[in-house]
Amino acid sequence: MTVTGIIAEFNPFHNGHKYLLEQAQGIKIVAMSGNFMQRGEPAIVDKWTRAQMALENGADLVVELPFLVAVQSADYFAQGAIDILATLGVDNLTFGTESVLDYNHIGDIYVEKAEEMAAFLENQPEHLSYPQKTQAMWEKFTGIQFSGDTPNHILGLAYTKAASQKGIRLNPVQRQGAGYHSKEKEVEYASATSIRQHKADRDFVQSFMPSAELFLESPQVSWDNYFSLLKYQILTNADLTQIYQVNEEVANRIKSHIRHVENVEELVDKVATKRYTKARVRRILTYILVNAVENSLPEAVRVLGFTEKGRQHLKTVKKSMELVSRIGAQPWDDLTQQADAVYQLGDERIAEQTWGRVLVRGKLITNILK
Repeated sequence: MTVTGIIAEFNPFHNGHKYLLEQAQGIKIVAMSGNFMQRGEPAIVDKWTRAQMALENGADLVVELPFLVAVQSADYFAQGAIDILATLGVDNLTFGTESVLDYNHIGDIYVEKAEEMAAFLENQPEHLSYPQKTQAMWEKFTGIQFSGDTPNHILGLAYTKAASQKGIRLNPVQRQGAGYHSKEKEVEYASATSIRQHKADRDFVQSFMPSAELFLESPQVSWDNYFSLLKYQILTNADLTQIYQVNEEVANRIKSHIRHVENVEELVDKVATKRYTKARVRRILTYILVNAVENSLPEAVRVLGFTEKGRQHLKTVKKSMELVSRIGAQPWDDLTQQADAVYQLGDERIAEQTWGRVLVRGKLITNILK
């Protein structure tokens, strides 16, 4: 049977995500970000709630991306997720994109010219941001033209690089409805950005989310819930360069502006430059918030939940890998668990994220791991 992987954040899960799952074939395995997102922000609702939403709407198995995979630039995010999916036996990757290209052909080009492309990337001018450098690389070697803000298109190319090296086929799906960052309400498919923006509009949420009640009943957070914690971390840390990916230039910019801003977005605006994009700055602020240091990635795969079909699939791969279902005396990934503890501080109603949590629909997990 086909085993299809989907890399997702589901922040939050909406009708467009349900459509994407419907386009996938066979067993559907989701590698999902935990409580912090790729572009450097806390998830609006916690990972357990989002995993449940996915399993209610077509996913068969949901596993978690470690913090240092989930909160990364596109290439590292894609590589880390693909590595996990490959260990789970995935042979196809389904993903949404603004431009449905022949990604498999592009992957063949990358496999053939990987060294040339890496050298080209390395020799790009230092003043360019990493996304600008990668766009130039793809344009030169594949003829792709970029226009506008197309994050899913860029992620699709990052998936192409990673998947082509694992022999995983790519199945792009045309993104439905409004653009990725659209805040429009009068649409067929509302974006996650729009739902976060209009989360207080109950009727709107119910119209565009298949698990709306679960979302509405859950504690919801944003950067506003963590700004005072972030400010404390910055003001009391004598050497921010000890934090993951923080260099002296960025540390000085953050220190010089933190006393004069009222929220995270103001700080991002002050710190960002042509070289340091806003997404990169948000990721750095996330690292500071959770006091992240460079850490090796866990070898075990963290399972958040599954359906019966997903459970049966896990039984076929368990001998070749280590699975973690319930964290007790032994940790899974110290940094991810540290990030989860910080996430809980955003709202006192957020349930325990780590210790003793059982799988979503996961009553039979003991039969898998024995």
